[in-house]
Amino acid sequence: MSRYRPPRQRGSRYITPEGERALREELRQLWKVERPQVTQTVHEAAKNGDRSENGDYIYGKKRLREIDSRVRFLSKRLDELTVVDEFPSDRERVFFGAWVSVEDEDGNESHYRIVGPDEFDVSSGKLSMDSPLAKALLGKRVDDEISVTTPTGEKLYYITAIQYGHSPR
Repeated sequence: MSRYRPPRQRGSRYITPEGERALREELRQLWKVERPQVTQTVHEAAKNGDRSENGDYIYGKKRLREIDSRVRFLSKRLDELTVVDEFPSDRERVFFGAWVSVEDEDGNESHYRIVGPDEFDVSSGKLSMDSPLAKALLGKRVDDEISVTTPTGEKLYYITAIQYGHSPR
């Protein structure tokens, strides 16, 4: 079995100012806090002798590889991202950074913010602009009906509100 993985399709290069701050904080945390701690643990474990059966050493080296990989990714990704810190002139339509309230056919209402792929978190209402629902929402207005293909079939949504700035909740 090969370890080769085909390259992933790059997500959109847009990010909110909050998302950029979070990625920069993650990078700082990994590089300035976690990596020195793990390096010290590996150094201490290496002094204990036989490294082949030393769990602290083996786990520490594995964790260092994970940290270094994530640091490389974050450094490259932050260089290529475009921070969108201004709202569009037409605030009646859905664009990047908008908070959108949608209602499904059953009357269930959901609130989402359209964000970049590096900061999405559906549980906190942040929807990646590359997702099918967000792609269907982009450019639409209040009272527009959108249709999204899901694994369970076609779903209809109605846009009930669009807001820029802070969460409508």
